[in-house]
Amino acid sequence: MEFNNILNQLNEQERSIVKSNNIDSPIQLIPLLLKRVHPSNVDVLAMIIKQSLLPSICEKTNEEIDKLFAKIDKEPNLLFDKDVQQKIEEFTTKRFERDKQVVIERTSDISKLVILMEDYLNEAISSSGSGSKNVLNIKGKIEAIKINENGLEALTKLQNELINAANSIEKEMDNVSSKLESGKSKIQELEEKVKTLEDELTRTKTENMKDHLTGLLTRKAFSDEVKRIESSYVRINTQYAVVFFDLDHFKTLNDTYGHECGDVVLSTFGKILNKSVRDIDIVGRYGGEEFIAIIHFNLNRELLQFLKRIKTIVTENSFLYKDKKIKVTFSAGVAIRSSYPTYENTLQKADMLLYQAKESGRNKIILENGMEI
Repeated sequence: MEFNNILNQLNEQERSIVKSNNIDSPIQLIPLLLKRVHPSNVDVLAMIIKQSLLPSICEKTNEEIDKLFAKIDKEPNLLFDKDVQQKIEEFTTKRFERDKQVVIERTSDISKLVILMEDYLNEAISSSGSGSKNVLNIKGKIEAIKINENGLEALTKLQNELINAANSIEKEMDNVSSKLESGKSKIQELEEKVKTLEDELTRTKTENMKDHLTGLLTRKAFSDEVKRIESSYVRINTQYAVVFFDLDHFKTLNDTYGHECGDVVLSTFGKILNKSVRDIDIVGRYGGEEFIAIIHFNLNRELLQFLKRIKTIVTENSFLYKDKKIKVTFSAGVAIRSSYPTYENTLQKADMLLYQAKESGRNKIILENGMEI
C-alpha cells in the first residue's frame, strides 16, 4: 500500500521508468527520486522563465503571467505540470507577437515621419516661391520711385541700396528653394531605398527558407523547424511521425526524358506533398529526389490516411511533361517519434525503412510495425 501511494505521487515519465525497469520496492525508487531537481534550483528556474516571459520591447505586462507565477512561487513543482508548461508556451508566443507588433508600429512611425518631413519641405518650397514674387514686387516699387531734385544724390544712393538688397534677398530665396528641392529629392530617394531594402530582405529570407525548384523547405530550414517541433514534443508530448520519401527510378527518368522533365516531376511531387499536409506539419526537400515530412497525429488511422492519400494521388495519375504523360512511383519509410529516444534515431529508422522499401521492389511505404502500403 505504501509503495502504491508513492507511485501515485510520481509524474508520468517517472511512472513509465518504474514500469519499464520493473521497480517494485521503495528502495529501488531512491535512484530515480535522486534525479529530481532540487527545490532551490526549481525556484531559480521559475524566476528565469518568468523573466523570459516579461516584455522586452512592448511595455505592457500580462496579469495572467503574474497570477500563474504567483502560484509557481508557492508551489515550484508546478513547472513540471503539462498544463502549466503549455500555458507558459502560450505566454511565450504572445510575448513574441506583442514585441513584433511594437516593432511594426515603430517602423510605421518612422515612415510617417519621413512622409511628414516631405510635406513640410513641399510647403516650404511653395512659400519661398511666393516670397520671391513679393521681393520682385518690392524691387519694382523701389525702381518706380520718382526722385525730386532736392536730395537727389542721397535718394539715388538709397534707391540703389534698396535695389541691391532686394536682389540679394531674391538670390538667397532662390538658393533656399534650390536646397529645399534637393533635400526633397534626397528624402524621396531615401524612402525608395528603404522600401527596396525591406522588399529585398523579405524576399531573401523567403528564398533562403524555400527550395527554388519545389517551393518546399530547404534541408537547413527543415532542420530549424524540427528543433521547434522537437521542443514541443519534449514538453507536451505532441505525437508525430517522420516520413522519408524517394522517387523510384529517377535517374532513368532523367536519362529518358531529360533533366527538364525531372525538374517538372520533382516540382509536381513537391506540390502534392505541400497541399496534403496541415499547417502544424512540415515538409522539405532533403536532397535530389528525396523528400521528408513531419506529420502530427493523434490516432494511427490519421497517419495511415495521409500516407494512403499520397500513394493514391501519385500512382493513379500521370505526371505531365509537354505532351507526355509519365507514370511515377515512390518509396517511403515511416517511423514514429515516441518509439525512439531522439529525433535523430527516428530519422535513421525512417531512412532504413525507405532503403528496405526500395530493396524489396519499390513503389511501397513501409512502417516500423512492418505494415506496407
